[in-house]
Amino acid sequence: MLIRAKVFPKSKKEEIIKRSKDSFLIKIREKPEKGIATKKVKEILADYYNLPKEKVRLIKGSKDRNKIFEILN
Repeated sequence: MLIRAKVFPKSKKEEIIKRSKDSFLIKIREKPEKGIATKKVKEILADYYNLPKEKVRLIKGSKDRNKIFEILN
C-alpha cells in the first residue's frame, strides 16, 4: 500500500492527521536535516499501522516535504 504524507518539520507538537485513506499530514519536532525528519515520519507511520518500522519504506521525496511511503505487509 502506498501512503502520501505531507510533512511539517520543526512543529511545536507531534501530530498525525488522516486526510483520506492514503494521505496524511504529519507534524514533527525534528529539523529537516540529515534524514532525521524522514526517520521520525517512518516511526510515526509504523506506530499508526502497528508495524515494525522496517515495514515502512520511503519511495519518493527524501528531500521534499511531500513524501510517498510504502507499507509492507
